Amino acid sequence: MPARRFPLDDMPGAHLPSALVAAFRRQIAYELNVGALRAGRLDGARGPNLMATPRDFRPCDPPLGRAMLAGRFVLGGAMVDVGPGGDPWDRISPSRSFAVALHRFDWAPHLLTCGEAGAREALRLFLEWRRLFYQPNRFVWSGEVLERRLFNLACGARRMASVASDVEAGVLFNALLHQARYLSGLSDGPARLAERLAVVATAAAALNGRSSEQLAARTLSRLSQALPDAVLPDGGLKSRSPQAGLELLLDLLTLDDVLLQRGRETSTAVGSAIDRLGAATRFFTLGDGRLAAFQGGEAVDPPRVRAALNQDEDDAARPLGAAPHSGYHRLVGRAIQVLVDAGPPADGAWSVAACAQPLALEVTCGGDRIFSNCGWSPDAAGVGSAAPELLRLTAGGSTAELGGRSAGRLLGGFPGEVLGARLIGGARNVDGDRNENDAGAWVALNHDGWASRFGVTHERRLFVDGRRDELRGEDLFFGVQGGRIPRPVPLAIRFHAAADVQVSIALDGRSVLLRGASNTGWWFRNDAAEVVLEPSIQFQNGLPRRSVQVVLRGLIDGGGPTRVRWKLTPIDAPASKPAGPRLRGAEPIPTALILDAEVDPPAPEGADPDGATLA
Repeated sequence: MPARRFPLDDMPGAHLPSALVAAFRRQIAYELNVGALRAGRLDGARGPNLMATPRDFRPCDPPLGRAMLAGRFVLGGAMVDVGPGGDPWDRISPSRSFAVALHRFDWAPHLLTCGEAGAREALRLFLEWRRLFYQPNRFVWSGEVLERRLFNLACGARRMASVASDVEAGVLFNALLHQARYLSGLSDGPARLAERLAVVATAAAALNGRSSEQLAARTLSRLSQALPDAVLPDGGLKSRSPQAGLELLLDLLTLDDVLLQRGRETSTAVGSAIDRLGAATRFFTLGDGRLAAFQGGEAVDPPRVRAALNQDEDDAARPLGAAPHSGYHRLVGRAIQVLVDAGPPADGAWSVAACAQPLALEVTCGGDRIFSNCGWSPDAAGVGSAAPELLRLTAGGSTAELGGRSAGRLLGGFPGEVLGARLIGGARNVDGDRNENDAGAWVALNHDGWASRFGVTHERRLFVDGRRDELRGEDLFFGVQGGRIPRPVPLAIRFHAAADVQVSIALDGRSVLLRGASNTGWWFRNDAAEVVLEPSIQFQNGLPRRSVQVVLRGLIDGGGPTRVRWKLTPIDAPASKPAGPRLRGAEPIPTALILDAEVDPPAPEGADPDGATLA
């Protein structure tokens, strides 16, 4: 894969001018939007009517809806009980995550599964919200909150209007148009521009009237320009987040359906983006039916992934081995599937959710996710203190960390508040090769994320043996351009186990047994100087779950390349040597048997004979 280069200005104060300009523009846009909101506020039924019913393809949870109908709001990992017919708006939210989900109307799709009673309750809650919050408010009317609220209201408008009076329905439809106008006028950078334009176009296209038609036409034109910039040729997003790509796909599917209901043709840009995003979603979906958790994205529950793939006309197509524009490789055995981050993080305004985790990997074995990343996402940022944001750094990924530092840092201070916590100072160049034959798939990747701080280049070699269904890896550390390493550097290679994986270390102190939810066991063997188990955390649906990480420790010195080799093997795999080490309480076995020279695969044609093998 060719190297990608981009400038990263990491000098102190370098981002201050951009932050000042952005803050000024944002204030002007806010004041203009506030004026438009006040001037356009209408009451009664003089506004637009609903002409189409936007369909949200995301799955709903009827039991959650019934709980909300009874007054129990479970949002963002917290619960508030207001009782039947109670008011969740007149009390302090238990967390920021709860407040965001509440004002996004994330509860509406679930509540609306409860038939006429759910529709009446959703309408009541909307009218009460409008009475209290239909006025300038930087939180309630922020882009992150307004985008999802507008989408949820547009998709639920038909059912809510069916139980409303003419005046109430008019208020609802006017609110859709006014919020769509407001959202279209926000200027928060390019990272979510395509998503927001898709939501505005969906709401506007669902309404009739001159204002709605004009807004829809303008927004669809802007969307056709934004999509080629946001969606790469292989279907990944410029932000490199698999989850963000999935969510954009789901929104575009809704927009496509609304346009079909109105008898309008979807633009070439929207149709092409849907096709490419669908292919990328298949690529990023691992054996457990969930997405790989990279670059500001979580794994995502299987029903949500299936909801997008079920609309894909080419859903039976086999995923490709690499996404060269997005910067990922996929290696597949009989049961093992591996996805590895083979590109530099997004830069500039696209890096507000990027992670400094070069060459991080995720591994599934059958239906079990074995190794993962911590899965930080923007939705997780509202949980707890600053700790979740720090999981964007190197220690939050299944990759190598040097000197207890990160291969990149987050923009802070006033620039970070205005521009977002962009990732700066990360790896600038990531390069590598890939080979495949009947024996399996082999990749060798390297990056320069440690070059400026430690004078070290990290190379990771991976081989998936298709015959033995093993993953073999090798992490190597060289001096930059073949030179000597200036000083010894502590090394930690982290493998974050998924939250439902049981992890036990053998009596020999270096081999690890991993057992997934299916109770299938895998040996993780290595030749590191020290192997330890440490606490970890994994985010699912924006909420943290405790897990364990396997950490291979050592020391990089200037005497030559430092090499750490490891492999993941099924317990019942045939072996030419004695069986793997037993757990504590059993007799230890010689360390020399941990790595088996007789199971080395034949090197793929054109590959380094020593690549990705265990001696």
